[in-house]
Amino acid sequence: MAAKEKINLLDVVPFRSTHITTEREGDCVVVAFPRFKYEWMKRFMLPKGMSPDIRVRLEEHGTAVWELIDGERNVRAIIKELAEHFDNEENYESRVTTYIAQLQKDGLIIYLLPDQP
Repeated sequence: MAAKEKINLLDVVPFRSTHITTEREGDCVVVAFPRFKYEWMKRFMLPKGMSPDIRVRLEEHGTAVWELIDGERNVRAIIKELAEHFDNEENYESRVTTYIAQLQKDGLIIYLLPDQP
């Protein structure tokens, strides 16, 4: 088995997963995703009165990052555009990359690698 090629996170293009819905609540974004993967699980395992979706309200910085994830900008471009939002705070670049990596880990976004069409 060939060794995995290392990819620079700054070069990947994040885009929102298709099963995610987004809505605005004031200044923040709320993302929602299904509580269960399969429809039958929702029918048999979801207690009455419970929402079939998990809703997550993003804070100010999370909302700013989320709104720039459009499937066209790479992480480097997102960081560049957020410089003013973060007032060029020290280490904001690492905060943004960590946040984007966590969104990917949680399944809210997926990466398009630079060499993919």
